[in-house]
Formats: sequence, C-alpha cells, structure tokens
Amino acid sequence: MATEVVTMPQLGESVTEGTINEWLKQVGDTVEKYESLLEVATDKVNAEVPAPIGGKIARILVDPGATVPIGTPICEIEVEGEPANDDAASDVPAAGASEDSPPAKASEVAPTVPSSSAAGSLERGRFSPAVRRLAQERGIDPTQITGTGAGGRVTRNDILQAATPATAPAPVSEPTAKPVPSTSEAARVAMDAVPAVIEDGDRVESLSSVRKVIAERMVRSKQTVPHAWLMVEVDVSGLVALRERMKDEFKSREGISLTYLPFMMRAVVEGLRAVPVMNAQWNGDSVVLKKRINIGMAAATDRGLIVPVVKDADQKNVVGLAKATQDLVQRARSGRLSMEDLSGGTFTVDNTGAVGTVLTYPVINAPEVGIVTMESIVKRPVVVGDMIAVRSMVNVCLSFDHRVVDGADAGKFLRVVKKNLESIGPETSLYA
Repeated sequence: MATEVVTMPQLGESVTEGTINEWLKQVGDTVEKYESLLEVATDKVNAEVPAPIGGKIARILVDPGATVPIGTPICEIEVEGEPANDDAASDVPAAGASEDSPPAKASEVAPTVPSSSAAGSLERGRFSPAVRRLAQERGIDPTQITGTGAGGRVTRNDILQAATPATAPAPVSEPTAKPVPSTSEAARVAMDAVPAVIEDGDRVESLSSVRKVIAERMVRSKQTVPHAWLMVEVDVSGLVALRERMKDEFKSREGISLTYLPFMMRAVVEGLRAVPVMNAQWNGDSVVLKKRINIGMAAATDRGLIVPVVKDADQKNVVGLAKATQDLVQRARSGRLSMEDLSGGTFTVDNTGAVGTVLTYPVINAPEVGIVTMESIVKRPVVVGDMIAVRSMVNVCLSFDHRVVDGADAGKFLRVVKKNLESIGPETSLYA
C-alpha cells in the first residue's frame, strides 16, 4: 500500500485558511474518490470536502477545531500501489515542511525515545499552530495541560478552560504595525471581547465554527471598511398590485412562489449599470471595477448566515432571477451549496423585510463596496400631489465603502433603484 497525503484545499477565491469542523471519516475507514471526507468552515461558509483519492484513512493529522492554512497536510490515505516506506514516513516530516505543520496524532505514532534536542521539537509538534498561539496569548504553558482531544492532544477548549477570567493575555510583540488586521488578529478581536458576567442559572453555549467565522468576518469588515449609509423611501404600490395579480398564475406556471426579491434584484442591476463604481472591489492600492454583475443574496439558515451568489444577474429577467434565488435558498438551507455558488459576488442584496424590519444598517461583504437592503412593505399615508393617499411604501437602505464610493454616486445609485421599482405597474411583464 502506498500512502498519499491530503492537504487543506483551496476553498474559494481569497480564502487563505480553513477550520476543520468535523471529520466525516475516521482512521481505518474506507473512502471512495469524491466521497465526502471532512467538513471545513471558511470565512464564507461550511463546505464538505471530497476525498481526492480513494483508499483507507491511515492517519488524521489535524484535530477538529483547528484552523490551518491552505496546503497544510491534514490526513494520509493508503491507496493500492507500491509499499509505503513506513519507517521513513511515520515520524519524519516531509522535506521542506515547517515546524508548524500539523503532526501525526500521538496515539498513532510508535513510541520512541528521542534525544533531548529532538524532544523539544516533538514537544512543539504536539500542539497545533492555533493552540500554541492561543496559549501564548493567554500566558499558559500547554505542556502542563491534560488534553481532551484525540490521542490526548490539547485543544483550544482546553486552553480556554485553563485560563481563568483574571488571566490577562500575555503581551505579544509586534515588530511592525499593520493598518489592516490579519485573519488571525480579527478572529482574536472577535473572540476576546469584554467577558460576560456568568451567574447561577445562566447557560453557556460554545460558538459553532460557522458563528466563529461570521464573528471574525464582521469584525474585520467593520474594522477595515469605512461604512457610510443612505436610505430612500420607495412607493411600491404598483409592484404590490402586480404581484397580487400574478402570484397564483406564476405559481401554477413556474412552480415557484413570486416574491419581491427578484424585482429588487432587477432594480439593483439597473443601479449598478448606471453607477459602475458600485459594482467594484477594494484592492488595497487600487479599485477593481467588475465586468460581471454577480449579486450575492444574504440567506438565513439554521447553521448561520451565508451569501450565495446569482451569477450574471444582469442577463436574467424577473422569472430567471426568481428561479435562481429560490434554487440557491433551498440548497443553502439543505446544506447542498458548492463553493462555486458562494464565490464571485460583486454586490450584495439582503431582503431584511422578510423578518419585519423597516430600517437596517447592513455590514458590507468586503471586498465588495456596497450592500443594499429591502425592508418591510407597509401601508401608510403619504402626500401624492396635493392630496393624502394610502400607499404601499418600503425603505431601501444602502451601506457603502466610502474609500471607493462618494455620497453623490451612492445617492445616484439609490435614485435609479427607486425609479425602477416605482415604474413597475400591474401590467409590467415578468419576462421582458
């Protein structure tokens, strides 16, 4: 049997690391090629990672909960072929591997008596980079902790439990100040806020890997992106009348419900066409004006908030957008999205009105430069000409990156969205 090393795969553009959420196969299990091997959480979503080859799981090198860079060895699979050199592979890392590469589990390595210098290296290797970093920040010696992980390995939870509330993080020297926090720094800030006061009767629930990623991403966005905000009121009485007239026929003909979201997306497409700088991404010392219009749509699931992407939204009519959005929402809630479904977004739309809100301040999905919300449609009296009339009104809210977009362009974008929505009437075609 030959042994093949499986590494953390690239799970989307701009993704540099992943957190192993759960191993779906264990040591000794047989796995087919392309069968789900493990579940990984990134800063975009949870995804099941298929096995690149078929065989038997020989070793798992990274415990659940550990965060490792793309390309890090995470497990070994025995496959049919030439016999593996067990003596060379069991304890010696591959040439060029850094000392931070995740080691084999202690329970799966034959006992040896290392020299004193080798013992120090082995001691370092017992702990994942995330555990060593957290131990250093909390001022804790991980060698003094009894691990609860597989093979007796020390986990992040072990470090956190060993740290009392009074323990202050050990100072970490920073050779150079960085204007933009790294992923690990953003994660530390997200997790190390002012501690809660826990009293008798309170219930403490550990964060899921998805919630940790959401926390990190939101902190990083608010720390690095100068958010600005605008809102307009839109009279959508004509849109409401159209949907009321068409919803039953549409359901019968297309097999899906007719919601307000595809109309909002069409209006946003027109706004992005009129103001191309809104369809852009921040790139450090440059701005990338995107050719394609790919609309991300925030979707709430029982596993957390994710943002699947409707590709080439400008090439779809209302019916096409309705089908695309419903398909993405259904697959998001059943956990069947691919990384392709979650990448490539150039602007984000959030239908916050579905939960009853009338005014929100959304957080930008960086590196995009804008996100818009459609709030609840409510009937209220408004002035029409010189008379007061009851109209169906909705607030449309926009957060934008002020490094890229000025207020004038943001205002123009919202005016185009407003004009498009208000132009819809009972006879508007859904297929145009």
